[in-house]
Formats: sequence, structure tokens, C-alpha cells
Amino acid sequence: MNDIKSLSHSKWRCKYHIVFAPKYRRQVIYKKIRVDIGKILRQLCERKKVEIIEAECCPNHIHILVAIPPHLSVAGFMGYLKSKSSLMILDRHANLKYKYGNRHFWCRGYYVDTVGEYENAIKEYIKNQLEEDIMIDQISLK
Repeated sequence: MNDIKSLSHSKWRCKYHIVFAPKYRRQVIYKKIRVDIGKILRQLCERKKVEIIEAECCPNHIHILVAIPPHLSVAGFMGYLKSKSSLMILDRHANLKYKYGNRHFWCRGYYVDTVGEYENAIKEYIKNQLEEDIMIDQISLK
């Protein structure tokens, strides 16, 4: 219960598990671009005062567990995060503009779920997601 935050007139604990992917699920989140995407997402979350609890960049999608203040809607935050990060990613990696068009790096939709009492289970799931994806890829190749 020590993770309850407070504003001037409210107390809150709003945590969300969010998954979103690059356009066409292209596997571009590798090595240097992976580090850049992580830095960009952290920077944008800090600007909106959104706390990143756990995150993982898989080759073709991103899992992120965040605490979003109640004055921000999830849809508004995701619109901000995906639009600003698209511009920043395509600005830093100009060669991606040919694959993704001028300003569209992320696909339109995303998955969001409230955390509730299962925060530790979701943290473990996000930590192990990359390993599970690699294992599934290896099984499907055989």
C-alpha cells in the first residue's frame, strides 16, 4: 500500500500494462534503435510525469508497465507517446522513413489492461517476454 501517490486533492494508484507495435509488425527494434527507443520513451514519460515500472523492447513490439496520473487519460497519453516518439525516432533514424512513410512508425492500435493486484505477475511476464518470444521463434523454425 506504500505505492499510493497523491496530488493536492486526490490519492491514486493507476497502473497499466500497455503493448504496442511498429507498423506492419516489422522487426526493427534491434540493437542501436532499441536503445534509442528506450531513451525516447523514458524521456517522453518523464515529461508527462508518468512512471515506468517495467519495460521490455521485443523485436516487433513493446511491453510497458506504467503508472499514469489520473489527470491524464490512457488514450491521451498513448496518443502523445506514439506521435512524439514516431517523430523523434524518424528524426534520428532517417533511413526508416522509406519503410514507414513520413510520420508513421507505430501501428494505429495498442493493448491496455489495468494491473490491480497482479503487479508482480505482470512484472515477471514483461521481464520474461523477450526470452519466451525467442523460444517460440526457435520452436516454429523446427
